[in-house]
Amino acid sequence: MNLSGLRSHNTARVLGLLRAAGGDGVSRLEVAERTGLTPQAVSKITARLREEGLAAEAGRGPSTGGKPRTLLRLVPDAAHAVGLHLDRDRLTAVLVDLAGVTVAARTGALDLGAGPADVLATAAAEVAALRGDGTLMGVGVAMPGPLDHATGVPHRVTGFPAWDGFPLREALREALRGALRGALRDALSGRPGDAPPVALDKDTNAAALALALREPGAGSFAYVHVGTGLGAGLVLGGALHRGARTGAGEFGHQTVQLDGVACGCGGRGCLEALCLAAVARGDLDGAARVLGVGAANLAGLLDIDRVLLGGRVVAAAPEPFVRGVAAALAERARRTGEPAVPAALAPGTPHLVAEGAAQLVLAPVFGL
Repeated sequence: MNLSGLRSHNTARVLGLLRAAGGDGVSRLEVAERTGLTPQAVSKITARLREEGLAAEAGRGPSTGGKPRTLLRLVPDAAHAVGLHLDRDRLTAVLVDLAGVTVAARTGALDLGAGPADVLATAAAEVAALRGDGTLMGVGVAMPGPLDHATGVPHRVTGFPAWDGFPLREALREALRGALRGALRDALSGRPGDAPPVALDKDTNAAALALALREPGAGSFAYVHVGTGLGAGLVLGGALHRGARTGAGEFGHQTVQLDGVACGCGGRGCLEALCLAAVARGDLDGAARVLGVGAANLAGLLDIDRVLLGGRVVAAAPEPFVRGVAAALAERARRTGEPAVPAALAPGTPHLVAEGAAQLVLAPVFGL
């Protein structure tokens, strides 16, 4: 499969329509009408997609007085992406098909503090175990921030200084070149030694992306994640908001108590330190109140429509967190006279972050 040929803007638009049409398919004429491309251009693109195995006939459409039109559909299992969630103590890997469906998942222990070499070896082995012999579009990686999404380089991950400035994206691609060497020749048009592209983003951004893609037109919301750390992914006007330096959403390190406990980031009274300390002593209602303060700050700053809660701590006890955050948002609404911003548990699977990591690779292919 010629992966570079799939990354043109027009091809992405056609693939996006095929994906949206599902198994029912869509005709070439409809594709031309919806994209503004000429019928000749659409025929050329769809012929290439069929040759690559990404598109196939889906029967005939109803007659409108002439010859019934041939319908085309996406072939979801023609290629896949792997999503990796590198948490501080756990690695989750998923294999996602072109329709965005997770077809396999693996979870195991990980020590992010063991250093880049050990983590990369584990990550590459997980990719090799998941992908089998199919075509791999790429590997998306989600990990705690802060980091630079554009260059693929982590910054000062709280408590893990060895990652600061490490070229993770390029180093993982090199590790994959070794781990997948035997399979790359067949999957990528016979080019020996090549490796699939790698994308890197924060765990919270990956989860927010997955949620936005599941619900087109989702408006503006904050995904607030409570796990081994605290963070937020922001979707504003339906689009993931990373900020000019890809640092938006460092939610956990806003100071909410000037003389508060020390935080691993070097500050004091950070939302993350206060919330996770309450969790550690079993005070979930207290943790939820702290989280609610941060969520109310976000609602006031960004005028968002919803707050969605996720992460393993929330998943283990969703009720007190949803109740506590909703109460804080309601209190803010009483003070301002505005309607309360609703809080809810983020929909999806336990692998939301890893699935969002896979979408870092897949979404651009479909123009999303």
